[in-house]
Amino acid sequence: MSILVVGLSHRSAPVSLLERASLTTDSQIKLVQDTLAAEPATEAAILATCNRIELYADVDKFHAGVAELSTLLAQHSGVGLDELTPYLYVHYEDRAVHHLFSVACGLDSMVVGEGQVLGQIKDALALGQELHSAGRLLNDLFQQALRVGKRAHSETGIDRAGQSLVTFGLEQLAAGTAVESWAKDRRALVIGAGSMSSLAAATLARVGVREIVVANRTPARADRLVEILNQQHGPLRHRSAAADAAPGVSARAVDMSALDAELPRADVVVSCTGSTGLVLTADAVEAAAHGRRTPLALLDLAMPRDIDAAAHRLGGVRFVDIETLAEASADAPMATDVDQVRTIVSDEVAAFGAAQRAAHITPTVVALRAMAADVVSSEVARLEARLPDLDEKQRAEVTRTVRRVVDKLLHAPTVRVKQLASEPGGAGYADALRELFDLDPQTVAAVSRADLNDTDGVGRGRV
Repeated sequence: MSILVVGLSHRSAPVSLLERASLTTDSQIKLVQDTLAAEPATEAAILATCNRIELYADVDKFHAGVAELSTLLAQHSGVGLDELTPYLYVHYEDRAVHHLFSVACGLDSMVVGEGQVLGQIKDALALGQELHSAGRLLNDLFQQALRVGKRAHSETGIDRAGQSLVTFGLEQLAAGTAVESWAKDRRALVIGAGSMSSLAAATLARVGVREIVVANRTPARADRLVEILNQQHGPLRHRSAAADAAPGVSARAVDMSALDAELPRADVVVSCTGSTGLVLTADAVEAAAHGRRTPLALLDLAMPRDIDAAAHRLGGVRFVDIETLAEASADAPMATDVDQVRTIVSDEVAAFGAAQRAAHITPTVVALRAMAADVVSSEVARLEARLPDLDEKQRAEVTRTVRRVVDKLLHAPTVRVKQLASEPGGAGYADALRELFDLDPQTVAAVSRADLNDTDGVGRGRV
């Protein structure tokens, strides 16, 4: 079996197509379930972010797998296969592993080095485990991707190579002015209370806005975010010895129905909801921007978009969206740390491949040792029948001796075959072992099935 990924991202497709192809949570679940039901796939997982949709599967046939996964992506995204196909990319086996590890490290992000994708990979793994669609291979792959991403961020300065989409977006709005100076004393409206909106609110509080209003369809989530903001960034009740201590931010929650009233009061608006329709129309933005002394700053991080694209053409508005960020980040300087991360990724891909190849031979080795144990038991039983006068102590010593002999004879070959199997091109050693020792293929398959059935118990504790 082999890892296959079929997907599209900001690197392969225009933002307008990504917008149309975006998947709801229910659509992601159905896509994973349908992939698992398809003939070429035995495992499946979906990684869906604001700027990528990737379907991972463990397949036994490459061409059939590509055709099936592409068709399923088209069906569930609502974009015709003929229109979608030119923008799809395909990675297989080691290249698929390399791709996911690069994504986990932020090398494939719109803004190089951003770390939010790690949370999205973790969510993809959790969904695969919840649906029981991620078996041994994809569990191992996604958990290792999380470890590689964390290693890249802890061992290198990849964080300096780029900022999160929120920070980068605010820098674009500030247009060359330091974000802290630009944001000072401004009023902010954050639409949505999910992970990206929460990050935006925390970032705005950190850079010095005076007030944050959170609007969300679920009041409890908005209230919770406001509570956190006031606890962590609220006004200082007791000013420190430093005369210029920051006054902190005042946060409050409102219902989505209050947007029309809050929009004209805001200086900066950040929107990232899961809505499938527009949250802010061009007319609403134009009315809010009318008569302002400074431009109304809009940052749309949603996919599909929350704010009408026509807002780009309005006077008194500075508008940055995912498409704008994609264009701006193409010219962002690459830090030297990127080379270090690429080295880490290459090393980890090689290690993952070696571990998977070694694991591939394990059922055969286990079956060999099981056969040897059966031979020992059979021969000890025959000996006991021929020498019935042996006492318990003698019988136990003979049994231990025979087992030690068999273990010593098998030790070096099994250790060596695992080493050989872990090397590139080592897949054939399992077949050779089965042939040499005339192992029952059904026994080997039974060991493999038992190993796969244990996935739920082993996978989750390692994230």
